Amino acid sequence: PQGAEEAKAFVDAFLKRSMPKMKAEAIQDILTRKAVVLEHYPNKKTKQKRRKTKGFTAKQRREMRLFEIEPDQQRYSIFLPLHELWKQYIRDLCHGLKPDAQPHMVQTKLLKADLHGAILTVTKSKCPSYVGITGIVLQEFKHVFKIITKEDKLKVVPKLNNVFSLEIDGFISYIYGSKFQIRASERSAKKFKLKGTIDL
Repeated sequence: PQGAEEAKAFVDAFLKRSMPKMKAEAIQDILTRKAVVLEHYPNKKTKQKRRKTKGFTAKQRREMRLFEIEPDQQRYSIFLPLHELWKQYIRDLCHGLKPDAQPHMVQTKLLKADLHGAILTVTKSKCPSYVGITGIVLQEFKHVFKIITKEDKLKVVPKLNNVFSLEIDGFISYIYGSKFQIRASERSAKKFKLKGTIDL
């Protein structure tokens, strides 16, 4: 059993720990009224900021050659299965490409579709050397298509001043490259306007 002095010392120490911001005189003043409200000071937890994972910059991607296709992989036959997958993707997108399908509806969907794996042909161009180039689209950038031809040659064809055609199940669609200069990832949200005549 504690004596009166030990008990008083314990209470004083306990109150001082419980109310660290108050002075001893103020605590004694509270004790005279025989009512003590203990304060609670929770330990503040510092929130750790989540670091966002940053991707590679365009310069880093070029230095690492992430988008370059090795010469031994530049073969037309390798990418034929990709073309078959693309055809199935377009059929599903256009609900089977039925004969009674409205051409402008199919055209609208093709303009927003992913063209990686499509067989493109340059039908018109201000540069005659591009006309007739046909191949599977390996990569699409904002301003150019990278196409692998049947001769196993990788061609970089600019979109500007070129008209391309693609054919699937008898349906032929034309793409005016000058109006098509947009990244593939952004094209699905773009609204294309139908125009009667478009110059190269």
